[in-house]
Amino acid sequence: MVTSRASSPPVAMMSACGDDEFRPRYTFHHLPQKSFPSLESRETRDRLVKWSMDGRITAQAFSFDQNFKSYQQEDFLMDFFNHPDVNSNLKMLSASGQWTMLNTSVKKVEVKNIPCTKVSMSFFDRLYCEGVVRENGYIVKCFDEYCDEILIADELRKVLLLEDSDHYDLFGQLDREEFLFCLFKHLCIGGALCQYEEDVGPYLETTKALYKDLVSVQKDPETKEINIISTVFKVSAYGVNGLCYPSCSSHDQTFAFLVVNHLKRHVYVLYHSFGSSFFCN
Repeated sequence: MVTSRASSPPVAMMSACGDDEFRPRYTFHHLPQKSFPSLESRETRDRLVKWSMDGRITAQAFSFDQNFKSYQQEDFLMDFFNHPDVNSNLKMLSASGQWTMLNTSVKKVEVKNIPCTKVSMSFFDRLYCEGVVRENGYIVKCFDEYCDEILIADELRKVLLLEDSDHYDLFGQLDREEFLFCLFKHLCIGGALCQYEEDVGPYLETTKALYKDLVSVQKDPETKEINIISTVFKVSAYGVNGLCYPSCSSHDQTFAFLVVNHLKRHVYVLYHSFGSSFFCN
């Protein structure tokens, strides 16, 4: 069966140059004391083992010293990757499956601006329809097929990956670009030896916990509405020898998201490298 994917959102490329030689540089500091309970709880660790993501996913925190504005994102990201405290502490997996640090001079950054507007898990209520997820949370099975290296054995994964799925239109293109959707999709697909859940509950619960750990909100004093104040980027970095982060080779399940809280001046990095966690420490 022929499979296909939705077109990707536009990406921006930025490179180091000499035009900004005299501008103030952002300064970053690694925050090793920052914890991410969503990835550290026993329940989540057990799920990540099942999904073949344990030992291959991590979150880190860094602070920065200047105000962040969207029009400065090129400077911000180039300074981030090349700052000594980031470069020597930003974790990634080597080809042998061992954790190492970036420790590479970054010459170019590819970035996608990821929309982040959803404040409720009701975003996924549409999955509870005939043919995808039953009312009790059970995920409807289907005949096995593959999309690239990924086994599709149920209707949920067909919704996430196959444009010719009968239920693909449950989520429009703008919905699929949302950070909340991206997290859910990455957790559902998992790693190379993923054992899929029969119930959607664990995916939704883990997505919600991780989203709350990474994304910051603020209540509007006038409307009382909850608004997200984080800016999210999906990034890839290139050194003199080509792609170097999040990996030297690309895969849809190998990703790095930078979540910027401009009020606290914090950057949270969510990283995952596709593979088998069986081989990782």
